[in-house]
Amino acid sequence: MNILKEKLTEVLTSGGAVEERLLQICQVLDSELPHFNWTGFYFKNEDKDELILGPYVGEPTDHRIIPYGRGICGQVAVSGETFLVPDVHAQENYLSCSADTKSEIVVPIFKNGENIGQIDIDSHTANAFNDGDRELLEWLCEELGAQL
Repeated sequence: MNILKEKLTEVLTSGGAVEERLLQICQVLDSELPHFNWTGFYFKNEDKDELILGPYVGEPTDHRIIPYGRGICGQVAVSGETFLVPDVHAQENYLSCSADTKSEIVVPIFKNGENIGQIDIDSHTANAFNDGDRELLEWLCEELGAQL
C-alpha cells in the first residue's frame, strides 16, 4: 500500500486541474487494485441536497444525480461516515449501477468540516473490501479534503 500511496500522492500534488487529478486517482486505483471495478467521485451539488457525479472509471452509470439519503452514496452524504457493504443485495436502500456489482465502499470527503463529496468503489466480488482498502481510501479522502 505504501507504493500505491506514493502514486496517489504524486497525482494529488501534480498541480493539474482538479477534475483531471480526480480522474487520474480513479485510474490509478482501478489499475492497481483489481477488485475495484467501478471507481468514481460524487460531490455536493451546490446548495441542493443531492450529489452530482464527478470523474469516474468503469461502466457508464445512470446515477448522475443522487438525492441525499438514497442509496449507499446518499446515505453517506447524510451520515458523513464510511459505509462498507459486503453484499449489496442484502441492502434495502441500494441503487444498482450494475448487475455485476456485489460489494461497495463509500468514503466521505470533508473540507473545513463540511461533507463535500465522496469516493465510491464497486466490486464484482462479494465482501471484496478489507481494512487496508478502508484505511487507504480514508487517507486519500482526508488528503483530498485538504487540497480541494
